[in-house]
Amino acid sequence: MVNLEWYRTFKAVYETGTLTGAAQVLYASQPGVSLHLGSLESYTGYKLFDRSSRKMVPTERGKVLYNHIKDAIAKLEDAEQCFRKSTEKDKPTIGVGMCMETFQYTLEPYIATLPFDVIIKFVEYREALADLDKGILDLVISARKGQNKNIDYRAFSKEKIVLVAGRDTDITGFESLAEGDAESLQDWLKQQTWYGTTGDMENLKMFWNVNFNRHPDFKCNYIVPNKSSIVRCLSNAQGVAVLPDFLCLDEMEKGNLKLLWEGKNPIEQTLYFAMRKKTIYAEEIKCISDIFEKKMPAHQSSVKQHIIG
Repeated sequence: MVNLEWYRTFKAVYETGTLTGAAQVLYASQPGVSLHLGSLESYTGYKLFDRSSRKMVPTERGKVLYNHIKDAIAKLEDAEQCFRKSTEKDKPTIGVGMCMETFQYTLEPYIATLPFDVIIKFVEYREALADLDKGILDLVISARKGQNKNIDYRAFSKEKIVLVAGRDTDITGFESLAEGDAESLQDWLKQQTWYGTTGDMENLKMFWNVNFNRHPDFKCNYIVPNKSSIVRCLSNAQGVAVLPDFLCLDEMEKGNLKLLWEGKNPIEQTLYFAMRKKTIYAEEIKCISDIFEKKMPAHQSSVKQHIIG
């Protein structure tokens, strides 16, 4: 059977052009390189290099062999680097899945302080939980629970889906309305400038259906990349949007956003840490979960809403 080290030696000789150069690349002796190369030539039955005093010139057979093995050897060397046991303790790498806005509000300011490597993946909860089960992710922040028995869920916070208005929005007409006058409420809201996101209008549809028992029959005036963009846009303008309350808290405390209405039937969602029951990253997961619990308390009601009627 051929020794795979012969192929690696051949590749090093081909790429450096000398036995000495190959020996330096491989951290081997020159006689060892010569032995490997001679063994490979005996095995293949072909001369692979024309030898001169200064250069190892590949033969046509040598060129063909190089083209066949170069990618395979490169992959094996990458695998060796990834999986070899180090004499030093390697930093673990944690995969975390969540929506972009949650990351920006909670974890983003602390990323540089974490004592381990992190890969953040922005995904919807179904894909995130599937990746968690496959081992692609180690922790998922989700407002939904799946059915997989191998995954643990721990509730850590709640979010309300609320109607907010920008700093410069005239809300006097809204404040004079009563919750029972659903048609007037809808008419006022439809006259406002609405902000939405490119791919996720679920919150608006849910809010409208719960409070008016129908789907919204209007389109948003401004479609922006994500919910955090809506918060930034509204904090300097007029308009309205339906958003998770935790994204708005900072700007509401500054007076840049107004909490108009939680709805006649407030929509409240529990947020969960989802992780595999058997994980080797319990300490790293706790470090991340502590940041979330610090940033997102279990109950958020620090900002008073405007009362209708």
